Amino acid sequence: MSKNALVIGAGGGIASALIQKLVDSEHYQRIYTVSRGQVSKPHALQQHQAFDTADADAVVNYIKGLKADGVSLDYVVCATGILHQSGDMQLKPEKRLEDMNTTQFAEYFRVNTVLPAIWLQQLVKVVSKDSATIVFFSARVGSISDNALGGWYGYRASKAALNMLVKTAAIEYKRRSANTILVCYHPGTVDTELSKPFQANVKPEKLFTAEFTSESLLKVTSNLNPENSPYYLDWKGEQIPW
Repeated sequence: MSKNALVIGAGGGIASALIQKLVDSEHYQRIYTVSRGQVSKPHALQQHQAFDTADADAVVNYIKGLKADGVSLDYVVCATGILHQSGDMQLKPEKRLEDMNTTQFAEYFRVNTVLPAIWLQQLVKVVSKDSATIVFFSARVGSISDNALGGWYGYRASKAALNMLVKTAAIEYKRRSANTILVCYHPGTVDTELSKPFQANVKPEKLFTAEFTSESLLKVTSNLNPENSPYYLDWKGEQIPW
């Protein structure tokens, strides 16, 4: 057992369940976690650091520290994202063109697109050359070709932009880290704070627990082929059209 994992956004509901699954798997000697705040009860295998995960300089310094310590990462999950709230900022779904506003757009892109892009840029320096998987939480509504309902302009656009960043970066990763798999992942609707205001419209069988979601994530990403990277997958392991 000499593998290392990293969970970005460790304070979220899905991330907490995922960390527990990674510990229970006994596949990792160390599970590195980062988030804006401290975690309440870190596991024995968990090494946590609290900083602004959207701060480029902080991320650069963190990755430099991992590299200086000789750490290579085999499995990375970026579990960050916002839908209806970011800190004290309330975000409302844009149902009409008139609802779009620059402040809300900027926040969607800052968290859902720019933050993952910063990590995508830096992780290439510390992923294992033998085999590595990097997962970014996307969403089905980020699909450009599979959009028949409209609405949610800012959220859709920020996730579509994330998908494009990952798809573009995969070309460079193939040159610089050929055995790294990049994944845009749609976890479904999960019973966490992210989806609370919208759960009334979700069928009970389609509202997943964080434990089920983390288990599905690990299962779906366990046997992917780097030659076919990047992937855009849902919780069932089915491909989503870009």
